[in-house]
Amino acid sequence: MAQTPSITLHSVSLSWPDGSPALQEVDGSFPTGSTGLVGTNGSGKSTLLKLIAGKLHPTAGHLETSGDVAYLPQGITLDQDMTVAGLLGISEVLDALHAIEAGSVEVADFEAVGERWDIEARAEAELARIGFGAADLLRPVSGLSGGEVMLIAVIGLRLADAGITLLDEPTNNLDAPTRKLLYSMLRQWPGSLVVVSHDLDLLELMQNTVELHANTLRSYGGPYSFYREQLAAEQDAAQQAARSAQQALKVEKRQRVEAETKLARRQRQGRALQLSGSIPRMAADNLRKKSQASAGSLRAELDSKVESAQQAVDSTGTRVRSEEHISLQLPDPKLPRSRRIAELGDGSRSHIIQGPERVGLVGANGSGKTTLLHRLLGLPHPGALPVSARLLTDRVGYLPQRLDSLDERASAMDNVRAVAPGATPGAIRNALARLLLRGPAADRDLASLSGGERFRVYLATVLLAEPTPQLIVLDEPTNNLDVTSVEQLSEALRGYRGALLVVSHDRHFLASLDLDYQLELDSGSLVRQDPPRA
Repeated sequence: MAQTPSITLHSVSLSWPDGSPALQEVDGSFPTGSTGLVGTNGSGKSTLLKLIAGKLHPTAGHLETSGDVAYLPQGITLDQDMTVAGLLGISEVLDALHAIEAGSVEVADFEAVGERWDIEARAEAELARIGFGAADLLRPVSGLSGGEVMLIAVIGLRLADAGITLLDEPTNNLDAPTRKLLYSMLRQWPGSLVVVSHDLDLLELMQNTVELHANTLRSYGGPYSFYREQLAAEQDAAQQAARSAQQALKVEKRQRVEAETKLARRQRQGRALQLSGSIPRMAADNLRKKSQASAGSLRAELDSKVESAQQAVDSTGTRVRSEEHISLQLPDPKLPRSRRIAELGDGSRSHIIQGPERVGLVGANGSGKTTLLHRLLGLPHPGALPVSARLLTDRVGYLPQRLDSLDERASAMDNVRAVAPGATPGAIRNALARLLLRGPAADRDLASLSGGERFRVYLATVLLAEPTPQLIVLDEPTNNLDVTSVEQLSEALRGYRGALLVVSHDRHFLASLDLDYQLELDSGSLVRQDPPRA
């Protein structure tokens, strides 16, 4: 017996205020259980989650859900006065419970509690999984790390008992131990779960994969690796069918040309026979009419075959995907191998980045990796960190973890122009087009772009920097990219001939960069390690 889908979309469309389409007539459904939602950057995954969560409303069509929906966006907005209980979403219930325990008989308190009389015990049990206790319920969130905030927010959704939970990139900025804690929570999730992520390990935990491609939702009954295998097999078959259809079309067109040649020869022969006077004129006219009728019938038959072959080519061609690839043409800074670029130290040892060396910087959440980068780049940084960092070049390109240093109200074009005043508008548009930001997307406000599109605008500000950077510093660059874009970014970075310093928790990404070595920041110590390998 088929299961009832947890989410069903019926011709759902959404347009932005400027009239540009975000989603167009999306049909499809999500199965019950856990599902990874995948698709290229800009396909509308995050927008779709917001529609399902009711944060956005369709401009056409409608959707149905099998239960209440809980939603966690990519960026969690926090009130610095908020407590852990508030982040869990249970402050009002706890206040009402404590009031009732103190003797309150107010109807409002009982209504606030509802059926959740065990919420405090449940919250304490869930918090114990991440090393928190009952006293931490009153702890302010301002003292928590980003990883702790994410775990507690996910626990809050678990306590909400919603029939459907939506998570948008929940492992962004999480270190390896914190990711493992999150994985353990998600393995046995109550109700249906839909996750948007570029984290391959997380996607492998999902029971199903749903792809959003060309405004179409398609469900695959398995984790991400199964989806990739199925998609690869389908594309191989589609490409073979397209090649066969193209060959058949060539054959039909050739036969059409050969038939026309034969018809023309027969026509010349008939005309010559008529002019010779060897047969009566009436008989010649009858032969000519029969020949014309036969030729017309043959042409119609051959034209029909050519048309059918063309339709087969068109049909098979639509099944072959022409995936657009970002074209990251990183310039050559012509960096000598003997040139020292940066120096990082912890008091007992010093690490030099020299020439086109590629270095990964890793460490637990809260260890100070971003602080170290800020110190290196001369940017404001909170707190004291017992490590030194010194730049030995002024030609540096920097992509921050938080994409918030550009003008949100300006377009991609204007933001790039601000950092590359010497570049022509045509050069900027060409650079953005190579990053798949074309036409209206290049002229839209930065605030209206998807996470992946925003990342590519920031990347363009590095690519067009004048002069070409000798060192590129990346802080968690994969947070806003789909899996395919991550692969393309790593491919481009492998071809970059300058120095590279990358902070990332994504072990697959780091392994793909062919690093020279890796530095681990732990309790103020910088330890050199062998790099991860694929």
